[in-house]
Amino acid sequence: MEGNLAHQVKRICVFYGTNPGKNAKFVEATNLGRVLAKRKIHLVYGGGSLGLIGCVSTAAHVRGSQVLGIILTALAEGNFAGKTVGEELRVPTMQDKIWKMLNNSDAFIALPSILVL
Repeated sequence: MEGNLAHQVKRICVFYGTNPGKNAKFVEATNLGRVLAKRKIHLVYGGGSLGLIGCVSTAAHVRGSQVLGIILTALAEGNFAGKTVGEELRVPTMQDKIWKMLNNSDAFIALPSILVL
């Protein structure tokens, strides 16, 4: 069954924190980027390059995954989130961001963000 699911899922949206946190175990989750690339799964995320999600997106991108960062225009223009890894899609509102993430993904993974203290 796992093999069938892997063939169907081509784009995974990952929600993860921009805070690097203080617990080294959370950084191990950045292996997710390597796993996505190995399985030829593309990454969709909230844009930017900060913290843990920055590590995941960079790991996926440098290993050949297509990476799509969907970011609010205000954050991108103000450089509040760092440079987006891969392709960047700017949207005006949070509603647009969520809608684009939903429409560009086959599956979702949510990892700790605020809890990464």
